[in-house]
Amino acid sequence: MVELTKTGVDGLDDILNGGIVRNSTTLVSGNPGAGKSILGLQYIYNGVKRFGEKGIYLSFEENTEDIRQAAESIGFDDWHHHVEEGDIRIYDKQVLLRENDFSSSLELLLDDLDDKRYERLVLDSLTMFQLFFDNEREQRTYLLKFTDILSENNLTTLMTNEQGTVFPETDIGLENFLTDGNIYLLQTPTDSGVNRYVWVAKMRKQNIDTDIFPMEILEGGLTVHPNASAFSMMSGDDSPL
Repeated sequence: MVELTKTGVDGLDDILNGGIVRNSTTLVSGNPGAGKSILGLQYIYNGVKRFGEKGIYLSFEENTEDIRQAAESIGFDDWHHHVEEGDIRIYDKQVLLRENDFSSSLELLLDDLDDKRYERLVLDSLTMFQLFFDNEREQRTYLLKFTDILSENNLTTLMTNEQGTVFPETDIGLENFLTDGNIYLLQTPTDSGVNRYVWVAKMRKQNIDTDIFPMEILEGGLTVHPNASAFSMMSGDDSPL
């Protein structure tokens, strides 16, 4: 039987048929402002608060104070307490980008990655992570190496990825094929703001609901609503995108 890790995100675990496959790596893609970093914070925080699972948060874009402020802005007021207690381990951009190559940065992480106390990991974002490398072949080699290390150390991982287009079909990169699952966070403009959606496109070893579901960003993070949108991302004229 496949073991699952619950995200704790209202509605998302239902779509995932219980959660994310344990020890897998899932790519969370979306354009700016779609909620990728919020989902990452929520996943780590819920692990500690609701499921007793400690987490590691890697940020190539923010410093530790920025991360704390972002967590508190969605209601995680005791985030800093969990960091101080060691329930959440943070490596921010000042640490991760200190070295000029990924191998050196990886050396900094290995002790914590091998620490059996930690069960969850977020990498925010893969877009910045890829700046370490000169070409696609090198990116692929190191991404495969890194995901293997995470799996071998029993870490269930979310990696965020900046997506240039709203419509995923036109912007599928190599990283989508190297990860175990693909979740897209989508947003479309309206006269009064934006409509937000989540689409779980792939999850290996798991039966999932591949409809597109509306979601909101509220106090406490993302909430996914159960009424699937009456359209498909692949249906051409029927798509609101």
